[in-house]
Amino acid sequence: MAIKTFGLKLDDQVYRTRIGVHVVIFDSETKKILLVSPPNGSYLLPGGEIESNETHEETAQRESMEELGYEIEVGQFIGEAEEYYYSKHRHQHYHNPAYFYIAKSWESICEPLEDFNQLEWVSISEAIAKLKRGSHKWAVEQYKNII
Repeated sequence: MAIKTFGLKLDDQVYRTRIGVHVVIFDSETKKILLVSPPNGSYLLPGGEIESNETHEETAQRESMEELGYEIEVGQFIGEAEEYYYSKHRHQHYHNPAYFYIAKSWESICEPLEDFNQLEWVSISEAIAKLKRGSHKWAVEQYKNII
């Protein structure tokens, strides 16, 4: 499967690479996906940057505890995408290769370790409309084809 690319890589810019792992958490009863909204007001799929020698599963599990307070079981691989963007908040250009998975199961076991994010359950169409990153929108579209 080819890697899907989003954004435009500018030749005259230096990019910081952040490799991420993100999960689609879907509640089959309410037919909603869980989104995370950091303080800047954007919407993203739960997940984040791989730290040191973490596996994809370890990253997804750690990020789920930090952002959601959820213990998750990582399921099916959705795909890989990369994105080039400029962060106004950090005043930095980023190259963000990311791996997307489906959360097979999840359970809320505590308050999120990060207390600055807002969590929102939305329909699949709302998720696609609200998600900031093209790669995250793409992952939800791919998820729609799986379910």
